[in-house]
Amino acid sequence: MIVEKLEELLEWGGVKRDAAFLAVSGAALAASFFGADVLPFDAAWIAIALCGAPIILEAFIGLVTAFDVKADLLVSMALIASVSIGEDFAAGEVAFIMQIGALLEDLTVAKARAGIEKLVRLTPRTARVLRGGAEEIIAAETVAAGDVIRVLPGETIPADGIVLDGQTSVDQSVMTGEPMPVDKGPGDEVASGTVNQYGSFTMRASRAGEDSSFRRMVRLVQSADAGKAKIVRLADRWATWIVAAALSSALAVWLVTGEAIRGVTILVVFCPCALVLATPTAIMAAVGNCTKYGILVREGDALERLAAVKNVAFDKTGTLTYGKPAVAAVRSFAPGVTDAELLSLAASAELRSEHPLGKALVERGRAEGASLREPEEFSMLPGLGVSASSAGRKILAGNAELLARGGASPSPEIQAAAAEYAKEGAIVVWLALDGKCAGFAAFSDEMRPSAPEAVRRLKKLGVAPVLLSGDRGEAVAHVSRMAGIDKTRCECRPEDKIRIIREFQAAGSPVCMVGDGVNDAPALRAAHAGIAMGAVGSDIAVESADIVLVGDDIGVLPHLFALSRRMMRTIKLNMAFSMALNFAAIALAAAGILHPVAGALVHNAGSVLVIINSSLLLKWKGAA
Repeated sequence: MIVEKLEELLEWGGVKRDAAFLAVSGAALAASFFGADVLPFDAAWIAIALCGAPIILEAFIGLVTAFDVKADLLVSMALIASVSIGEDFAAGEVAFIMQIGALLEDLTVAKARAGIEKLVRLTPRTARVLRGGAEEIIAAETVAAGDVIRVLPGETIPADGIVLDGQTSVDQSVMTGEPMPVDKGPGDEVASGTVNQYGSFTMRASRAGEDSSFRRMVRLVQSADAGKAKIVRLADRWATWIVAAALSSALAVWLVTGEAIRGVTILVVFCPCALVLATPTAIMAAVGNCTKYGILVREGDALERLAAVKNVAFDKTGTLTYGKPAVAAVRSFAPGVTDAELLSLAASAELRSEHPLGKALVERGRAEGASLREPEEFSMLPGLGVSASSAGRKILAGNAELLARGGASPSPEIQAAAAEYAKEGAIVVWLALDGKCAGFAAFSDEMRPSAPEAVRRLKKLGVAPVLLSGDRGEAVAHVSRMAGIDKTRCECRPEDKIRIIREFQAAGSPVCMVGDGVNDAPALRAAHAGIAMGAVGSDIAVESADIVLVGDDIGVLPHLFALSRRMMRTIKLNMAFSMALNFAAIALAAAGILHPVAGALVHNAGSVLVIINSSLLLKWKGAA
């Protein structure tokens, strides 16, 4: 109970409290230094109480609750030793300077997390729900799937859903990083957390509350924790040995020289603040940098692990590609019918279709300005395709079996032309007009424009790309050629991907897996580091990954890899510098050159320098 009360006391006020205590302590130390006799006791005791007491309490709580020996314990011993030999001003100065370093760290971490916490503040608060013809404003978290919602200009969209009525433009930058507003109309999808720019519209919620895409991103944000990093735990373990070494050194110098003040100074300068505090600051600064590029780091040690990666394994569908079919070509072989006319007829036939290929045809027809007519007759033939009548013509769109049943099998010439597209991994849908094969439509999974450049830059960084896909060999080979990936594995089941990753890692070549689907989740977990596509990726894949690309932009991967390596270099530099400075200060303290106050100044100057060095990662932009 006592420990719990002490922990509550330490948490009270936070950064504002520390800043206020420092201001009062600074004034008190100035009064003590200039000998202002305004109090019945040395004014330095105010600094000892305000700045030193929290340090001593923190050390006591760590020691009692978990036998956790860290920097605070060594600082506490230095404070008590200084007071015991009558160096009240030195004790106050040590406590004051140590708290300055802690405050700087807190401010740096707060700045690093600012970009992440911005997402949390953007969470929609209210929603305008239409019920019984009336508009009702309710809390956004109470919106349910199926609710009809009205969104006015300037309002944040409260749930994922489909536009029912109205035309507008939506700012999707919070989710995708895309700077330009995107036009939306009936049938278009909208995501929670995005902002309605111009027109009002009504929508039907498909995913709301904790299931919405924005709330999922918020949960990912809240799970980020730099305290899990292995490099931080390593520094904490070193702190235990440093405390033991400091006590031994201080005692030895005291016994040899007979001057207790030299032993006290050693305790002050031996404190591993820079070693322990600057490391998590570097990680959090790197995490803050990531948020500016639409990257959420879920695991604290993910960037550390990523820095050691030598291979990056990509899934194909939904990762290197968009994961949805797009019309690659429509070829007409019917006399008097152009490619554009065949597209218009085929898209008209598919207007009532729910099949992804049919929707892709309709989307392509509208994009090219084709005149689409509602079909007079329409029937969906499961496993075969569709049959429809439009503009006085009978249209079949489907597989070879459908056309064979209709007596409209493709000629060898048409089959040869279609085979060229099939070699590139395209899906072929045969098209027939009035009982005769008129041509075909070829569909492919469109590659993300940023993929080839990302792969090129990763290679420049010395990271070898590998394509692991469950798709057919032709499709995998086509995508690998376009992306510039030399190593490929096709028709991979989830267990195959895990096996391949483990083979690489058993050979001493750590692998980073980048994927989006449910079938990628095991590989994301098995890899040395896992990166999931956040916008289109499945919940399971996202929860299995260490890092999430919020906007599905794989073009940021080279920056992420380069940043992870830069972060590790920064951490190692911080460690080397802080230890070198400590050893130099110890030698000077043992020689009697440094006294407690000067030792605290030298030591904390080093801490401030490594914290500043870490904070430079916040705005680092370098990449291959």
